[in-house]
Amino acid sequence: MAGVMKTPSAAEAKLAADYSGVRAALPGNSAVGQLRDAAFDQFKQAGLPTRRVEAWHYTDLRLAMRDVLPLAKATRTDVALNTLAPAIADVDSIRLVLVDGFFAPELSDVACLPKGVSVASLADVLAKGDAGLMEALSAPGMGQNDAALALNTAFMQGGVIIDVAPATQVATAIEIVALASDGAAQAVYSRSLLRVGHGATITLIEREAGGASHAQQRNHAFVVSLADEAQFEHVFVPAPMSAGSTHVASMLVTLGAKAQFNSFTLTCGGGLLRRQVFMRFDGEHAKGQLAGATLLQGKDHADTTLIVQHVAPHCMSREYFKTVLDGDATGVYQGKVIVAPGAQKTDGAMKSHAILLSDGATMNNKPELEIFADDVVCGHGATVAQLDEDQIFYAMARGLPKPVAQSMLLEAFVDEATDRVESEPVRAYLTGLIAQWLKARGLA
Repeated sequence: MAGVMKTPSAAEAKLAADYSGVRAALPGNSAVGQLRDAAFDQFKQAGLPTRRVEAWHYTDLRLAMRDVLPLAKATRTDVALNTLAPAIADVDSIRLVLVDGFFAPELSDVACLPKGVSVASLADVLAKGDAGLMEALSAPGMGQNDAALALNTAFMQGGVIIDVAPATQVATAIEIVALASDGAAQAVYSRSLLRVGHGATITLIEREAGGASHAQQRNHAFVVSLADEAQFEHVFVPAPMSAGSTHVASMLVTLGAKAQFNSFTLTCGGGLLRRQVFMRFDGEHAKGQLAGATLLQGKDHADTTLIVQHVAPHCMSREYFKTVLDGDATGVYQGKVIVAPGAQKTDGAMKSHAILLSDGATMNNKPELEIFADDVVCGHGATVAQLDEDQIFYAMARGLPKPVAQSMLLEAFVDEATDRVESEPVRAYLTGLIAQWLKARGLA
């Protein structure tokens, strides 16, 4: 019997109409156009993810996106950069600025880039349609069944391409500052690419700012390719957004032999955020760590979903996340580690810990292991709890007000995650943001 065709939602129908309307104007040659068409066909078959999709079981994007906002245009570069995103204290960085998803070289420190580091806008790269770059941008074999990622491929407009030459040691951090011009409600589709050559080293900070007073629909993808013996330290700080906003931030990482990757995400709520990371170990003796802290309040919803694929043997992966929830906030942690048949001697560990500050808060933990090799060491753990009243009483007995005692315990709880950031100035910046969140909640 023939299957019943799903009726598109109003948002899905609007996306189809918008794609038809802007398809010819999107950057790229005919090969890029074919890539877009294939991706949008995939999206049309799947539709916006709902709870019926296992990987999206706790985040119903179809329900959240009842309408489709206008596609952002590359028209605003008069933003107050230092007001919206002031420099991080004690962190020396070279800024690359995106405005509404589009690379703005006039606001960026392009002239300060060190030898061995090159930068280009996504639009320029798409126009040239270089086959090698197109393959790198599409990250073959990763996230291919994810409808939100397919939507990003279809609509991608802005972003930045960064290449680090082999053996280049980038001493100054690169910072990608993604600004929303706050001119109107809009949808932003951007994709960036970082390729780190053999033996090269780089630290990169992704930071978002602006756009808090208007609804936003952001769909960003960051593709990272680490060659053999490359080292990459990464920090991502998404911006809190207004109610009704949606944000899908995807990261796709491949590691060569003996490569090292360390990533940390700090989420301080605002709207609906889905942070998904696809990490694949292609070379032996590589090490990858994903860590993060999530602080939510009100009706915030933040989803961290990780898919870690061990393809090569002798690799190590670590996933470590802390979540604090207040009000009616919802937190999600889904982590899946897949060990392929040939990935012997894999060492994997995954942990998610959450603290609920209110009766209305909800935490969903779903750690998974799929192991097809017989000589591995893999494990996972997840906890959900409240602050320890005995510890609060102990601190209050020594003269501390209850909010201060609670703040100290929460900071200590979250610090176990931030300690995984190797750069001390960047770590201090993150702990400062955490302290601001606690103070705003009256817990400091």
